[in-house]
Amino acid sequence: MARKDNHNVHQLFEGWAFGRINYFLFGGGVALLILGYFFMANGEVNSFQSLTLAPILLFLGYIIVIPAALVFREKQTKNQ
Repeated sequence: MARKDNHNVHQLFEGWAFGRINYFLFGGGVALLILGYFFMANGEVNSFQSLTLAPILLFLGYIIVIPAALVFREKQTKNQ
């Protein structure tokens, strides 16, 4: 029987999947979500911050910043 080569599988999991920039982006996205929910909860029902500012912050957090943090990958040098 042929022996299965697991060398490539081990190389995939040698390092961390996320870098420092990924964690900063993710933290910024979570901060946007917290601010969005804070503005939505503390504003009056028909105020600018409840109807406009909070949904914009939530959109930026959920749709742009957090996915960018998950997808972003630093460029690797040729030495690595």
